[in-house]
Amino acid sequence: MTEQLAGIDPAVPPSGPGCQECEQNAGWWVHLRRCAQCGHVGCCDTSPAQHATAHAESTGHPFIQSFEPGEDWFYNFETGEMYSGGPELAPPRSHPVDQGVPGPRERVPADWQAHIH
Repeated sequence: MTEQLAGIDPAVPPSGPGCQECEQNAGWWVHLRRCAQCGHVGCCDTSPAQHATAHAESTGHPFIQSFEPGEDWFYNFETGEMYSGGPELAPPRSHPVDQGVPGPRERVPADWQAHIH
């Protein structure tokens, strides 16, 4: 992948350290994904609400990047392809390491595994 791809804007920072919609609704997530076009941070498809996919479907933004520490892969919703690495997006490149997974800790139910996809 190159920085010339439509649907990727390396200059846009992430929307925040957690899933934008889960934060607004006191929800929780398993892992986080970042829209490579607008910076929206949403929860993964294992999470109860699956906000990253919902964002891609509602906006047509094709690429997400993992927003987990130490991961730099991209996923293309249009083709179903994963890419190992790609253009470097604006920092920060992950949620804070001390945030924990799943998170945020104070909102994760004790039986969280019963709620994942």
